[in-house]
Amino acid sequence: MRLITTGFVLALLIAATIGASPVQAASPSSAAPVCPGPASAGTARCHAQVVVDRSGRPLVTSNVVNGYRAADLTSAYNLPSPLGSTWIWSNQTVAIVDAYNDPNAESDLAVYRTTMGLPPCTTANLCFTKVDQNGGTKYPKTNTGWSLEISLDLDMASAICPNCKILLVEASSNSFANLGAAVDRAAGIGANVISNSYGGSEFSGETGSAYDGHFKHPGVAITVSSGDSGYGVEYPAASQYVTAVGGTTLNWNGTTRTETAWSGAGSGCSAYEPKPSWQSGIATCANRAVADVSAVADPNTGVAVYDTVRYQGQSGWFKVGGTSASSPIIAGVYALAGNAGSVNDGSFSYSHTTQLNDVTSGSNGSCGGSNLCTAGRGWDGPTGNGTPNGSGGF
Repeated sequence: MRLITTGFVLALLIAATIGASPVQAASPSSAAPVCPGPASAGTARCHAQVVVDRSGRPLVTSNVVNGYRAADLTSAYNLPSPLGSTWIWSNQTVAIVDAYNDPNAESDLAVYRTTMGLPPCTTANLCFTKVDQNGGTKYPKTNTGWSLEISLDLDMASAICPNCKILLVEASSNSFANLGAAVDRAAGIGANVISNSYGGSEFSGETGSAYDGHFKHPGVAITVSSGDSGYGVEYPAASQYVTAVGGTTLNWNGTTRTETAWSGAGSGCSAYEPKPSWQSGIATCANRAVADVSAVADPNTGVAVYDTVRYQGQSGWFKVGGTSASSPIIAGVYALAGNAGSVNDGSFSYSHTTQLNDVTSGSNGSCGGSNLCTAGRGWDGPTGNGTPNGSGGF
């Protein structure tokens, strides 16, 4: 157990307040995909979306946080506050799997956590670990888009479960083969939860051991973003062995929370994955249906992310969304729940729907008005069974 003194916590609280932006509500703005696509066959693109100005350049600030902060997310979803007088490094490890290298991952994470009033998570204190897909330190080439994605994932895992250890596994490329190998590496190192914020087109061989086999790790909760192009299914969110995470538009003013389906969230029926038994109640799909659960993803109501790898020449605080944000958020909630040892797929939320926020309005496209693209009571494609209301649904 690690104890933080009252004086140190006060200093963290003060630091978290400096430069604070008002808790946001939705406001019209433009966003652009951080990893433009579509991805070529056999590869994935990251699902992050960054808020941009009229010229298409990312809106970045050097010292003012732009977007939802860690405390906003935990309060909106009724989770334990990230600010407290006692911290316990738990036995939970959240792994982030992404492609390419973020050379500033640890230092950027340190700025985020300090600004948010979270305790340090570093290599030195054994909280943060970074490896390549082979488990070593021969990191792949740097990619500025995927670096912003990595910062988003690390920041969101920290925001939701600041007590967790964090493992970053960098795949050599954005091929499904290399990303899958990185997932295997994360499980082999001992991750309890693995977050994946990427996807690509479905294909006929996805159900085989060369692809779905990488996501069959009983006792490890694996989350995958559903996509950021609206109605339609991507892989590996379609895999029957993962929790597919959709997205919402979240308005939270510190007291009142409203959520609707985000128009960019992926959803629908898989073309190849069989229907799992735990989705027997979804009459609109003969095969695996996406998504299972959801969290904030709309970049208009996006989250604050700190990155200095100079995405499009910009460095500092970005406002980012996409289901790339919702996947590590849900991964963090799984870790908070401490229940990953009994998780083999996306089934858990289907028997715990009363412990989720049901999202009942909004749409992500045209599907004849069915629940595959239109939110309503109970399960629907864009938001699944709903968003976290505490950690009981995970």
